[in-house]
Amino acid sequence: MDSPTPPNTQQNLNLNNLKPLKILGKGAMGTVFLIQQNNTTNMALKVVDKSSTHDAERRAHWEIQVLSTLAHPFLPSLLGSFETAQLLGWAVPYCPGGDLNVLRYHQTDHVFSTTVIRFYIAEILCALDHLHTMGIAYRDLKPENVLIQQSGHVTLTDFDLSRKLSHKTVKIETVDDRINESRRKTRRWRVPLTEPNGKIARVIPVSRRGVSFSDGERSNSFVGTAEYVAPEVIRGDGHEFAVDWWAFGVLTYEMLYGKTPFKGKNKKETFRNVLFKSPEFVGRKTALTDLIERLLEKDPLKRLGYGGGASEIKEHEFFRGVKWEILTEVVRPPFIPSKDDGYLTVDKFGEGIVNISDYFEKLKSPVVLPSSPLRSPSSEFRDSVSFDEF
Repeated sequence: MDSPTPPNTQQNLNLNNLKPLKILGKGAMGTVFLIQQNNTTNMALKVVDKSSTHDAERRAHWEIQVLSTLAHPFLPSLLGSFETAQLLGWAVPYCPGGDLNVLRYHQTDHVFSTTVIRFYIAEILCALDHLHTMGIAYRDLKPENVLIQQSGHVTLTDFDLSRKLSHKTVKIETVDDRINESRRKTRRWRVPLTEPNGKIARVIPVSRRGVSFSDGERSNSFVGTAEYVAPEVIRGDGHEFAVDWWAFGVLTYEMLYGKTPFKGKNKKETFRNVLFKSPEFVGRKTALTDLIERLLEKDPLKRLGYGGGASEIKEHEFFRGVKWEILTEVVRPPFIPSKDDGYLTVDKFGEGIVNISDYFEKLKSPVVLPSSPLRSPSSEFRDSVSFDEF
């Protein structure tokens, strides 16, 4: 995997100075702690056991490299890192507002208003634009990876599935080119899927498109969360930055309707829906539903944002009137975490647990401890909206 631009020199974290306050979450790649450094600074620390998965160490190093290059108000900055024989960890600013999925569940009917959707996806769009400008395809956009900062603005998280790609020019091949290509690739392929009963299910893709990419690059990795995976990933056509615009459309749909558009009873059905089913909309067509429909175009060549990137999406009617240059200056976003929401409540890690080193000495496999619920009633949410400047 290619490295992004050379990383900046970051602070080396001393494990003995990192006091764990609580566990924020645990995933396949590692455990995320709320920590204090020298009993003063609160940070989110992600710690990966190098032996947890076959590629855990490689993915962790990659995420640290990506974070070390980021400098954007809607993207995290790397505060420091550490490495031992067993563990690899890195710290980023703590986001006390939780993630977008938790916030949505605390709203009436589990959905956001159109105005609130516009604010959040405008900021997410800016973050993706910055990543693409750096040549990084994010490839893991979903509500759980959109965090709310103390200021109420968003930040993206989890970059271990991201990929460095070179930008491209696109040339549609002639009919003869396509015939010659099909002769070279005559074998049909299938994507193996595991059903709940353990049997292997298969999805047969639609035909490949004859598109050549010069001065550019596509990835053939099968990555992402099933409900947000783009059709070209499932088909195995190779993919590039347009997969982020597909996931952007899925996320926007979910914010509007409280569910994703293609979820099936299992992965097989979900992937089949992604390939063949059209998203369903309620009521009359609006600028927002038109935006979603154009983002959820199954052919990446026709997908909104494919040709002109984020600039093309910003020109859509739904964003009419948005003052992009002052997004970061909005002082009253839709939701601002309260300082007394209980996020800093210290979990009981047990006697002798005074730093991260002690914690991992006592627990080889960290468990998720209960955390304080997010307090954000819909009435408070609506009352806090102030978009006059926006």
